[in-house]
Amino acid sequence: MTHIARKRFGQNFLTSYTIIYNIISSIEAKPDEHWVEIGPGQGALTQPLLEQGIRLDVVELDRDLVALLKEKFKTYPNLHIHSGDALRFDFSALAEDDKKLRVIGNLPYNISTPLMFHLLDNAYCIEDMHFILQKEVVDRICAAPGSKKYGRLSVMMQYYCATELLFDVPPSSFDPEPKVMSAIVRLVPHQRPPVQVNSVALLNRVVTEAFSQRRKTLRNSLKKLIDEADIAALNIDPSARAEVLSLGDFAKLSNLLSESA
Repeated sequence: MTHIARKRFGQNFLTSYTIIYNIISSIEAKPDEHWVEIGPGQGALTQPLLEQGIRLDVVELDRDLVALLKEKFKTYPNLHIHSGDALRFDFSALAEDDKKLRVIGNLPYNISTPLMFHLLDNAYCIEDMHFILQKEVVDRICAAPGSKKYGRLSVMMQYYCATELLFDVPPSSFDPEPKVMSAIVRLVPHQRPPVQVNSVALLNRVVTEAFSQRRKTLRNSLKKLIDEADIAALNIDPSARAEVLSLGDFAKLSNLLSESA
């Protein structure tokens, strides 16, 4: 049973045995764990995951692939296949007996960011996440203040998670080959946020405004939200640009906004 990759689903199937082996070695799955795979495709990671003796739920949007997976893995009682859209899927419903989920996936580039934030809405029931993403996105997730790649995605993901780039995945590892380099990222949700924030929604608003025009100084990018004098009172330079601020700085700005609301 063969399947031709569908562009509308952003399908690039992982085919490199070396990369698959490196992923399985990196994640260290244990038999008593409950895993969720998003976008299993033709089962390149599904097979070696099942061989670890884990309980595995997979979520696949393409109904043709769902049929393929059901046939291919019909002898595995530890596999549960869900036909549906991961962006709308209730991942918390899979968690049982206070056992946290471990999540893995080769994510379509066009939905990777909203999907990660959807998962983080259920961060309390997730142990960690390992994703194949466009390398540019992984670099942005893991970027530190002062980096050209540091931006909204960096700040918000690092508020929720400890982030780590594990290794790069070249285009030749997929069929069809994407036009860009990919990478594996490890995301571990914080048990407690690294900074105290009164409102995550306001944090996101401040970060979004600050980075909306990267070349603007804070006094200009945030002038609709916070006075220059109030920024300075927090020991943050109003003439600085957003890319030099730490997560802690953004937390102070958003908390000031929440207190004055």
